Amino acid sequence: MECRGTVLYKTIFSAVLLCLCMESAVFAGGKKDSAGRTSRKRDEARDASDVSYDINYNYLEPKGEKIKADEVWAYVMTGREKFFSPDMPITDLCYFSADINSYGEITEIPSASFFKDYTGRKHLVITCTGRALTHLSLEPDFKVREKIIETIADASKDYDGVQIDFENVPARDADNFLTFLRDTKKAVGDGKIFSVALPARMKKISDDIYNYEKIHPLVDKVIIMAYDEHWSGSKPGSVASMEWCNKIVDYSKSVIPEEKLVMGLPFYGRSWQEEGYSSAWIFSSVNRIMNQNKITVVERSEDSVPMFTATIPVKVTMYFEDAYSLVFRTRVYEEKGITSFAFWRVGQEDTAYWNWLEIKSSDTDQ
Repeated sequence: MECRGTVLYKTIFSAVLLCLCMESAVFAGGKKDSAGRTSRKRDEARDASDVSYDINYNYLEPKGEKIKADEVWAYVMTGREKFFSPDMPITDLCYFSADINSYGEITEIPSASFFKDYTGRKHLVITCTGRALTHLSLEPDFKVREKIIETIADASKDYDGVQIDFENVPARDADNFLTFLRDTKKAVGDGKIFSVALPARMKKISDDIYNYEKIHPLVDKVIIMAYDEHWSGSKPGSVASMEWCNKIVDYSKSVIPEEKLVMGLPFYGRSWQEEGYSSAWIFSSVNRIMNQNKITVVERSEDSVPMFTATIPVKVTMYFEDAYSLVFRTRVYEEKGITSFAFWRVGQEDTAYWNWLEIKSSDTDQ
């Protein structure tokens, strides 16, 4: 039987873990002093408050020339618009997202007016979470698919493009996904840029739902999400190691036309802890933890359930991105002839990285 009344609190490393959380990490760069450590504080807005913090590690400054890109795509999440600045070297802003709800409807479409001072192209990202819901949205026999396509086409009028980001397509819906892309592009019209975000592949996979060769003829741009090589349930490692990325870009270039290929890069980091304590516990395991930490006193709730609190050291391994690693990563792609990049997402980055990107031309019209 599971022991529900036991609560274990971990305080060591909690502040650091929060800073590296995938959905809120904002790494800031700074100039080094003579000792090789950062000496400058950078104030960043985080959520509703201003947070001031120091960079307290041996921060390396990138060297050499700026990366010259033909296109820089960057995702801005609803509710995080304040992290975006029109001064950022971004040619294509992807507004994330208009999501399909459990009734097969798109009811909340973010307004492009948030970025009225931005002169680049704006793309509305359409998402659908969950396999069952994705099936409902893709199956032609269900009338919701037709309504979804109509809604996307109508919403696209305020944007320069539309992007489909369906990451849970069931295997049985592989063909339905292809016809959905075809029908949606037709409904959106030739005057709009129609793009799709696809998971990373290092080689051709038999019966692949996200078959690059079949998908790229149906769209104008293909964004390869070259990140999450290591995830929360995997062993610790880089979100996107360069060895892994090299294989992805080599395969992508072999099957996707150069003018359509956009390589995705991560701004975020991940952390792993050696042991997880947020779980259900059997009685013998509870006592083992108490004995290991010399806990001899427990309290009891009003209904007599025993409980205790403990501060338990936890070994944490963290991989993250800063300006140096991002410049290195982008240059590896640049050497392979990739000149179009997409970044997930604005608000998570070491903002010093933007100083190392340069758009080849200010003309963003196709």
